[in-house]
Amino acid sequence: MHIMEGFLPPMWCVFWYVLSGIVVVYGIVQLNKIMKENPEYKPLIALAGAFMFVLSSLKMPSVTGSCSHPCGNGLGAVLFGPAVTAVLGAIVLLFQALLLAHGGITTLGANDFSMGIMGPFAGWLVWKALKGKINSTWAIMLAAIFADWVTYVTTSIQLALAYPIPDFSSAFAKFATIFAATQIPLAIAEGLLTAFLWDYIKMLRPDILLKLGVIDESEVPNVSVSPSGGE
Repeated sequence: MHIMEGFLPPMWCVFWYVLSGIVVVYGIVQLNKIMKENPEYKPLIALAGAFMFVLSSLKMPSVTGSCSHPCGNGLGAVLFGPAVTAVLGAIVLLFQALLLAHGGITTLGANDFSMGIMGPFAGWLVWKALKGKINSTWAIMLAAIFADWVTYVTTSIQLALAYPIPDFSSAFAKFATIFAATQIPLAIAEGLLTAFLWDYIKMLRPDILLKLGVIDESEVPNVSVSPSGGE
């Protein structure tokens, strides 16, 4: 991951483009709405995108046609939801394909489906399940870890679907096993880094996090801002 240019058969390129395109279009609508109603969120949106870009650029060789790296997709999912993160992921992946030869244009849909959609959706679900039950720092750390892992599980499924040799189950086991060797410790490190950044944002701009509704006043008792109910 990311799946390199020309690695997927054309049918699968089109399939993943269509699926990802639907979510990205919905995400663009949500992103425009957020920026119109709350322009003060723009720096935080840019930070979430930059975090994803930097972390996912740190690639390591893993398996033919792919690589392993942290994803940085949990932060955006917790702050703004999976749909907006799909848009950020598409932008990040497009720039990496054009400027870093990381991923590709034909595989952009597949790569965004794994790193921009399924991973963030998993992280968002973990966050929703843990929110209010444990400290937000621990919750976002676990959200980031699962967002990373699910990204690579999805990539393994995509590769196994494209190359089910000798069958889908065997191919999935092969890809997932090779990814797991590097991705399990990488995801834990990514979770710790995301938690560190989260605490810094919470210290610097707790009012924004309160307004987004991702923390409550018990975590920042000296700050009083009514949450707007955002994700």
